Amino acid sequence: MRVHINEATVDVPDGTSVLDAVHTANLELPALCHDERLSPRGSCRTCLVRANERVVAACTAPATEGMHISLDDPVARQAAMGAVELIVSELPARALDAPAQRSELVRACDHFGITASSFAGATHDRGTDHSHPYVKLDRDLCIACGRCVAMCAEVQGTFALDLTGRGFDTVVTAGDGGPWVSSPCVGCGGCVDSCPTGALSEPGLLDPRPVTTTTTTTCGYCGVGCTLDVHVRDGEIAAITPVRSAPVNRGHACIKGRFAHTFVRADDRLTAPLIRRGGQLLEATWDDAITVVADRLVAIRDRHGPDAIAMISSARATNEENYLAQKFLRTAIGTNSIDNCSRLCHAPSAAGLTASLGLAGGTNPLDDLDRTDCILLAGANPTEAHPVVGARIKQRVLAGARLVVIDPRRTELAALADVHLQARPGSNVAVFNGIAHVLIAEDHLDHDFLNQRTTGFAELARLVEDYRPDLASEIADVRAADLIDAARLFGRAQRPVIVYGLGITEHAHGTDGVRTLTNLALLRGAVGTPGCCGILPLRGQNNVQGASDMGALPDFLPGYQPVTDAAVRDRFAALWGHAVPERPGLRIPQMFDAAIAGEVRAIHVIGEDIVQSDPNAAHVRAALRACDLVVCHDLFSSRTAEHADVVLPAASFLEKDGTFVNFDRRFQRVRPAVTPPGGAASDFDILHRIANAMGVDLGCRTPADALAECASLTPVFAGLSHQRLDAEGPLHWPCRTLDQPGEAVLHLDRFATPDGRAALAARPYLPPGEQPDGEFPYLLVTGRRLVHYNTGSMTRRTPNAELLPAEALELHPVDAAHLHVVDGAEVTVASRWGRVTLTAHLNPDVAPGQVFAAFHFPDVAVNDLTSPHTDTATGCPEYKVTAVRIRTEHAKQHA
Repeated sequence: MRVHINEATVDVPDGTSVLDAVHTANLELPALCHDERLSPRGSCRTCLVRANERVVAACTAPATEGMHISLDDPVARQAAMGAVELIVSELPARALDAPAQRSELVRACDHFGITASSFAGATHDRGTDHSHPYVKLDRDLCIACGRCVAMCAEVQGTFALDLTGRGFDTVVTAGDGGPWVSSPCVGCGGCVDSCPTGALSEPGLLDPRPVTTTTTTTCGYCGVGCTLDVHVRDGEIAAITPVRSAPVNRGHACIKGRFAHTFVRADDRLTAPLIRRGGQLLEATWDDAITVVADRLVAIRDRHGPDAIAMISSARATNEENYLAQKFLRTAIGTNSIDNCSRLCHAPSAAGLTASLGLAGGTNPLDDLDRTDCILLAGANPTEAHPVVGARIKQRVLAGARLVVIDPRRTELAALADVHLQARPGSNVAVFNGIAHVLIAEDHLDHDFLNQRTTGFAELARLVEDYRPDLASEIADVRAADLIDAARLFGRAQRPVIVYGLGITEHAHGTDGVRTLTNLALLRGAVGTPGCCGILPLRGQNNVQGASDMGALPDFLPGYQPVTDAAVRDRFAALWGHAVPERPGLRIPQMFDAAIAGEVRAIHVIGEDIVQSDPNAAHVRAALRACDLVVCHDLFSSRTAEHADVVLPAASFLEKDGTFVNFDRRFQRVRPAVTPPGGAASDFDILHRIANAMGVDLGCRTPADALAECASLTPVFAGLSHQRLDAEGPLHWPCRTLDQPGEAVLHLDRFATPDGRAALAARPYLPPGEQPDGEFPYLLVTGRRLVHYNTGSMTRRTPNAELLPAEALELHPVDAAHLHVVDGAEVTVASRWGRVTLTAHLNPDVAPGQVFAAFHFPDVAVNDLTSPHTDTATGCPEYKVTAVRIRTEHAKQHA
């Protein structure tokens, strides 16, 4: 469709608004109530233009073929100018003092040449609300445009904001009108981004000094992979804002990625190496620290053999750092005993998806959520753990998509669901087999897909005959009718999608959970077919996908190439100049067992606080105490550092160059926005220093060189490079050639299994590693909180700690009454493996008989409680099922 704007002619698609056409022509037009991410409002009348013979609001008027649009029409311009002057007349003089780059109102005044309003009357004097650490409200600058309200509703889906009052007194309020910090606001910053006047702002942008540099990078918190602009003033981060054109987050962010950046300059940031001398960790020079590490690694290797050394690489580190880490261990040391924290979370995803489909990654891009008509959300709470994805799911549900949630807790999304299966922890396989039973019994199947592209249907059908809804529901403690309803919603959908998280994988039979969940997609032909929406596993840490992709695994080289394959080993050895060990190394839990047994004498930990994050923490501490050498890289001292012989100060994601891979397999650039403080260095540089001191040249002088070398050895990454990512933006793997765009949707031609067919899995339900009993009658489920991340080492050093300063134990009011526990009481929680003290929080969203806690706070070592039971296939710990008892002094008196 062709339209004419002033002297320009532009082609625009059908359905384009006049305002969008103006923007296509690269022309400016004020629109104070408009944000392209929101539905148009047409309320401010500042975008008036003449279109053909009529004066229209450009934001709501549709463009038509051959339309002539005049931005200079005197009638339209005078009316729009009057609207801006009327808005300005109500505001204090400081409204026009803001820099133009921060205020659309100032730019609108500049556009019309307005320096003062010709209208006279009262101005606002309503005061400020600075109660929230990040979102600051100046009520006197609010023009009641409604953009913040729409952003909270349409993009974030929280509905925390509203316009209250009438006429001159209309103003934005949060929650019930009390302090902003007490409202349901989740701190995403979308309202701040959208505000055209500065009524809503953030602390870093209140400073009048100009921003000196802006760097585009990828968020280093969860695995969503949001693209962010880091604004720096005088060498320090002033603010971080989401990039509107970003393919994953589309200009949205969460409270962590958007605001929790002040940890970078925290007072207790490690800036110099530490060496243990006389039982104390003391500051040392880099030369001394590197010499100690290199000499002791060589001594242990030469005396006890290379398998006496193990490394835990980092899901926070870049792909290039993880690539270098596994190369270091396999060449400089000579062992495959390297692993990463995917072992503790999504190892069952890699194993299960590979066994069923042939590749260890989600099958579809996040964008496909926009097309789905039914979401099956299993074992995930994305509104807290992956907030941008959670918001996208809410958008789809509000747009009419059906939602089935399978989760032991009544989460925010469970409250929105058509069906919530509040299944007993550990019963996932029974639930998925029960749903499969209904799909088969009621013929909600894609027969052509099953016949042509899968194997194992007959065996699966025989197995699930034993999982009638009444039997499966009894195992899972859900209503049979609800299980049937869930199966019918999924079975009748045209474009169903499965989204799942750690509630599926962190079990003694987590791989079976992934495989039986994948069965449901295969039965419906909802994966590997054009238009499908597929399976999306939500990865926890920012680069947990990439750490495994890069070969930081004991049994795989980069690209999931088996170390047991001689041809693969020979290809790597030819380029590396070192033989690759043929025997798979130790997984993380095996490393600890071997250390206690005296077989592993050194553990090198990169960017993980394993004492706080790993299960059965007493066992981890014992393993570290048994070692002759413990080395850790980190930003801060940690519970793991307390057991280390050498602590090396590391750079954060905001100080690094490289790439991350997000949960839907996108390689994305990471760029340094600021320099590391003091002597802190990237893990990439640290590994080079240690290798050089050992007399080993790792090559790969730069991160770009490392990815290039990895690509040359790994067919699924062969088309990737820093240069290409800089030029084209994020790319999905597999990306096999330089002219291939990457495969956003997997398995369209064939599955990556040996026979090219997906394998349905007939897996019976098996009970979890432990069950409640008379001594330990409750089940503990662990998870995450919105404002904190992983062990909390970063977020606890930001104002996020003001929003959630401590951990609590959530329990159902019925259980609290039985235990004589009141809200806020101190309780002792004990398991077969340890005990901790927590504050009780009564919450009806937790099922009776279950309790919930997170592990973000080191002073409450929740993982002292979790058991040593692991997934039988991968060694992933069973974080989600731990039998516990609960006591208080008051309860003991009633016992």
